[in-house]
Amino acid sequence: MPAAIRHDWSLAEVNALFALPFNDLLFQAQTVHRQHFTPNEVQVSTLLSIKTGACAEDCKYCPQSGHYNTGLERERLLEVEKVLRQAQAAKEKGATRFCMGAAWSNPKQRDMPYLIEMVRGVKAMGLETCMTLGMIDPEQAQSLASAGLDYYNHNLDTSPEFYGEIITTRTYQDRLDTLQHVRDAGMKVCCGGILGMGESANDRSALLMQLANLPEHPESVPINMLVKVQGTPLENVDDMDAFDFIRAIAVARILMPASHVRLSAGRSRMNEQMQALCFMAGANSIFYGDKLLTTDNPEADADMQLFAKLGIRPEQRQDVSDEAHALALADAIKEQQQAPLYHAAG
Repeated sequence: MPAAIRHDWSLAEVNALFALPFNDLLFQAQTVHRQHFTPNEVQVSTLLSIKTGACAEDCKYCPQSGHYNTGLERERLLEVEKVLRQAQAAKEKGATRFCMGAAWSNPKQRDMPYLIEMVRGVKAMGLETCMTLGMIDPEQAQSLASAGLDYYNHNLDTSPEFYGEIITTRTYQDRLDTLQHVRDAGMKVCCGGILGMGESANDRSALLMQLANLPEHPESVPINMLVKVQGTPLENVDDMDAFDFIRAIAVARILMPASHVRLSAGRSRMNEQMQALCFMAGANSIFYGDKLLTTDNPEADADMQLFAKLGIRPEQRQDVSDEAHALALADAIKEQQQAPLYHAAG
């Protein structure tokens, strides 16, 4: 019987899941995963930074914040045609969702016509569309939804208790309000957090509990592992233990059985074995390509090689137009299997 979708998890219950023996936790998570998803399929997205740097927020993890000197050059909003060319390239690489991110506190009204044109253009290619633009009001949310935006990303980042240690320019309630505006406009929610920022184990449980106890679970839950960037306040924070991160993936899968759990930022620091364990723990979405906003992401060829070793294939969307994209990626994976340097995982 499929795992029940719950919105009433207690902190004690979540902590108890984290405390399970590692293999027991992964077994439970994989069991839940198989009740809701095809086990060897992973959803593939590509993310493009459409406006980089000089953000007014003071998020301590972020190289795009204007509060810190990270050597990142400020860039204006990309021209619509450049964005559409990148989307076409992503489609040809096999991505089925194209995500566009802008370093803003919130989009200005003067930018909305360009954003709407981007959404319409990408949508016309047969790709799913996603944007992350900071806080948006109900009118902006409705405009983006009317243009065809499928997903809006707005992370909670961490627990309510630890939040003030990371960000002071935006409240936790601001984030929850934006998520509600997105839901009210009829869009799907992409919402997760960042681990490894110096938070406690209790904070990790509290973050996942917050996500699982939202009125509706996010359709996509990105779990980021902090990428330490020189010049940010978190550049010297202790590295997160790999097993702790994999546990968090497993707990997210159990708490939100029908959501896509995405391996997001930090994947470039994970070896193949760690990524494989994350997939075993229930991760079934990745960003695919060269860059994840302003931090490195594993090269697309390496992703194809890993998929081939693990027998994983890209998730196919229901509409016929996107099956071709998934098949194109599957063909590329098959080519990797036949390449002279390919070695099956032993």
